[in-house]
Amino acid sequence: MDFDFTQLPPEDRYRLLTNFVGPRPIALVTTRSEEGHSNAAPMSFFNVFSQDPPIVILGIQTRGDGEEKDTLVNIRRTQEFCVNMVDMEIADAMILCGVNFSRDVDEPKFAGLDTEACRQIDASYLLRTPCAMECRVERIIDFPRRAIVLGEVVEMTVRNDCLDPQGRYVDAQVYQPIARLHADNYIIADQQFELKKPDEAASWEAAQLSPRQEKAK
Repeated sequence: MDFDFTQLPPEDRYRLLTNFVGPRPIALVTTRSEEGHSNAAPMSFFNVFSQDPPIVILGIQTRGDGEEKDTLVNIRRTQEFCVNMVDMEIADAMILCGVNFSRDVDEPKFAGLDTEACRQIDASYLLRTPCAMECRVERIIDFPRRAIVLGEVVEMTVRNDCLDPQGRYVDAQVYQPIARLHADNYIIADQQFELKKPDEAASWEAAQLSPRQEKAK
């Protein structure tokens, strides 16, 4: 079957894209409202795109009536946001934060999520998140009904039990993030496996790794 995306209505493009591009990691994004309370919203149009500079990207659609969502309003005003990764422990609370509340509702408090003040930005992070990334806006790309937000990570707070004793890699037995597939379907990363290039692949490489990259392996 072929689908001409230049002719398809947006709801059909969304259905096809989200059915096949997945699983998509979930960012539970916390921001500070103008009144000073915490806002939290889950987003599956999210990923990390660079380490130098350290850039994460959010795709934020408008509300059904065309108004901007609270998260984007707060990001535009403060130029800051925090990405909280989601595992099974906070999955149910994440879903609650996705309710289209009025602007005066403190979603983390409503969902029973304890928070702590971020270290470098004016927002709060979730205490039980496996990882919180404090971000400052690098740029915002606006479309008629969606904004693409590029954020530079300036601080990362990792829950201690998620890392190995050396503090280098995640413990796959502990950190098992959930991700969104399509509609109300999610998946948990509880069946991880290694997949490596064959040993002879080094001789096929067009360019050799730098000493820094070799050390990071």
